[in-house]
Amino acid sequence: MDNQKVLILDLNKSALESWMASIDQPAYRMTQIWKALYQQYKKTPKEITTLPANLRNVLGETYEFQALDPVRTIESGDYLTIKTLFKLWDGQLIEAVLMYYDQRRTLCISSQAGCGMGCSFCATGQMGFKRNLSSGEILAQVLYYARLLAEKDDHVTNIVVMGMGEPFHNYDNVMEALDRLNDPEAFGLGARHITLSTVGLIPKIRQFADTNTQFNLAISLHTVDNVLRSKMMPVNKKYPVEDLLNACRYYVKKTKRRITFEYALIEGINDSDADAKALADRLRGLLCHVNLIPLNPTRGFAKQGTQEEQVRTFAAVLDEHHIPCSVRLRRGIEIQAGCGQLATEAQSE
Repeated sequence: MDNQKVLILDLNKSALESWMASIDQPAYRMTQIWKALYQQYKKTPKEITTLPANLRNVLGETYEFQALDPVRTIESGDYLTIKTLFKLWDGQLIEAVLMYYDQRRTLCISSQAGCGMGCSFCATGQMGFKRNLSSGEILAQVLYYARLLAEKDDHVTNIVVMGMGEPFHNYDNVMEALDRLNDPEAFGLGARHITLSTVGLIPKIRQFADTNTQFNLAISLHTVDNVLRSKMMPVNKKYPVEDLLNACRYYVKKTKRRITFEYALIEGINDSDADAKALADRLRGLLCHVNLIPLNPTRGFAKQGTQEEQVRTFAAVLDEHHIPCSVRLRRGIEIQAGCGQLATEAQSE
């Protein structure tokens, strides 16, 4: 990858149109390039055979087409989870995961290299913040897996921005990438099949609500006890639970959309019946759904995920209090599919 060239995936439609006009190319050529990138998943200018050879050459001389260098790919024993470690042009490492669920093909993609939020149980948080990803680097993760699936006559059905990084800490680039993923003339995935997850940056939640987008919003909550949440998630010191939930209510009122709360169940920490009752009390009356996730173990966090019986008990308490919830299947534990785990390991080697 040549870091002196602009990544072509970083160009929005108007920027590409302007460049095409500057080299006296007709407007329809831009449409051909756009379709080749986002619908045919072409990796190089040479593959865009709808273009004349001289234009393919100019494209290759002007723009970088390769955003990601896959350095390691591992697959779970049940073949339902595939994780790839990518190297970026400056040597930074990121991860993306493909998960098979019945008819769904869900991608979990990264928005940053590392993360500055410092959540104690998260492998990415244990890495610290390296840098934001560009919109093109975010898009490239999706296109990489879309290409693999297309080879099997299959396709991406869902995307979650829940990999490495805090998406709202990289708001503009993330939103630009999501808009292109949603654009019918680009990748064309429905907005309701795209979910963005945040630790709870309140100003950005409100900004996201004000855009009135149809993308799904998920909040990494994990407890409603402010003292415990501040220990687990330092962001809570700035944006405590009551303020965060007020922002969530604002989002629901503004968008009329259900909000999802991610709750990682950690044995003996946040998984008691009393914890479940406290959660139900705080969420009462809010249009929401709770995803219960037994914690994936990481090297830097000694605690274990909650045992299956207590997970069921916790869910039953929520159900008893009329809080919709589901238990998310843990996937890819043996291949360290939790975000940041492969990158952390690679950095320590």
